[in-house]
Amino acid sequence: MGLEEMIRTAVICVPAGTQQVQVRGMATLRDIKNRLKAVTNIQKITKSMKVVSAAKYARAEKDLKPARPYGEGALAFFQKADVKQDEKKPNHLVIAMSSDRGLCGGVHSSIFKAIRADVPKKPAGTTTKFIPVGDKPRGMLARLFKNDILFHFVDVGKKTSTMGDASFIANCIIDSGYEYDHGELYYNVFKSVVSYQTTIMPVYNSECVNNAEKLPLYDSLDEDVLRMYNEYALVSKIFYSMKEGSCSEQSARMTAMDAASKNAGEMIDRLTLAFNRKRQSVITTELIEIISGAAALD
Repeated sequence: MGLEEMIRTAVICVPAGTQQVQVRGMATLRDIKNRLKAVTNIQKITKSMKVVSAAKYARAEKDLKPARPYGEGALAFFQKADVKQDEKKPNHLVIAMSSDRGLCGGVHSSIFKAIRADVPKKPAGTTTKFIPVGDKPRGMLARLFKNDILFHFVDVGKKTSTMGDASFIANCIIDSGYEYDHGELYYNVFKSVVSYQTTIMPVYNSECVNNAEKLPLYDSLDEDVLRMYNEYALVSKIFYSMKEGSCSEQSARMTAMDAASKNAGEMIDRLTLAFNRKRQSVITTELIEIISGAAALD
């Protein structure tokens, strides 16, 4: 093999090795393009969910206004009658009011965190039972208090909550046979589009109501009347808390989907920039290789 043929063979081998680099570069471009497509599809989904949540939030806020008197009215009697609970008594009941649906920020976890922080503060020797309303709080509470869950409710939040739903939950609690001395209902109170507050509402048993200090101020209140009112008050509290929680959830989901859409838009911009830079780098490398090969052949 002559010197000229050896030079030509070496020149031909250089582009062949470089072709592998080009393939790796094109694979990187393909990966960026696929990820860009995936993020774009996610952004479309989050934008659609934001629109749906905005419509549901408007309806939930509209339904919340007539529901608030149920909760406020139920609490007014107990406050004026000075009904109190003894936290030192052994049997406690905790109701976690939430729903089954996710993608709404910390709506569900805020209730779980509040319960997790309050339970260790209870006096020693107390037994606490839990009733989660919704699949999300059930899953969280089951990790720490699996053996203390009396029962739970599912299919909550998928449809608009009604007084019938609240009545069913209240009847299950009353018919459960668990005689609690101290009851609490954890729920989220709607404040604004971007904020809500996890609140505790007391749930009284009949004994606490009958032993209220200022109860004699009311005339014609026998034991049956107080028992029926206490049951109705429980339904009203649950209905009110469900409406507050629904409005908080929809507003939080709308805010979360808006933030997710913005984050996806920022990621799309970064991926587009990376894709263009990589494509320009590949084209520049190919031009350099073509020019170098042409110069070597001269």
